[in-house]
Amino acid sequence: MHIPDLEAVVALVFFGKDDKSRNGGSPTVALDSETGELVIQGYTVTDPTVLAEIDGYSRTAPDESSVRFPLTPHLRAVLLEALRASGSESA
Repeated sequence: MHIPDLEAVVALVFFGKDDKSRNGGSPTVALDSETGELVIQGYTVTDPTVLAEIDGYSRTAPDESSVRFPLTPHLRAVLLEALRASGSESA
C-alpha cells in the first residue's frame, strides 16, 4: 500500500472559475496557502506562432506551460480577489 507523502499535500484555496465554462471546467483560480502562489487552470496554448513569441521574451522551461486565461468581468474579479488574498495587490 502506498502512503502519500504528507509534504506533497497542497492546501489550495479555491477562488472561482469561469461561470460560463462548458462542462464546469476551466479557467480556474486558486491560491496555494503554503507558498502564496497562484494556481491558474486555463486553455493550453498550442499555436506555434504564439509560443515562439513567448519564447522570444522568456524561455519556457520543460516543466512550464502557457495558458490562456480570458479576463471576462467575472474572471477579472476572481483573479483580483485571489491577488488581494495573497497580499500581492493593495486595495
